Amino acid sequence: MEDPTLKPDVRRMTPEELAARKKRNLWLGLALAGFVVLVMITTIIRLATGTGISGRM
Repeated sequence: MEDPTLKPDVRRMTPEELAARKKRNLWLGLALAGFVVLVMITTIIRLATGTGISGRM
């Protein structure tokens, strides 16, 4: 059984906090997408030019 005295304090976020969280999540998502695009472009360029392939094995 669960002890009600061990439950954490939960509070509702203010509209300002919700807006800040939404904005932060948007920028984190955009940064992650930008990183994925950067890695993809770098990989395509390296595969197209053959850079770094011959010396690896």
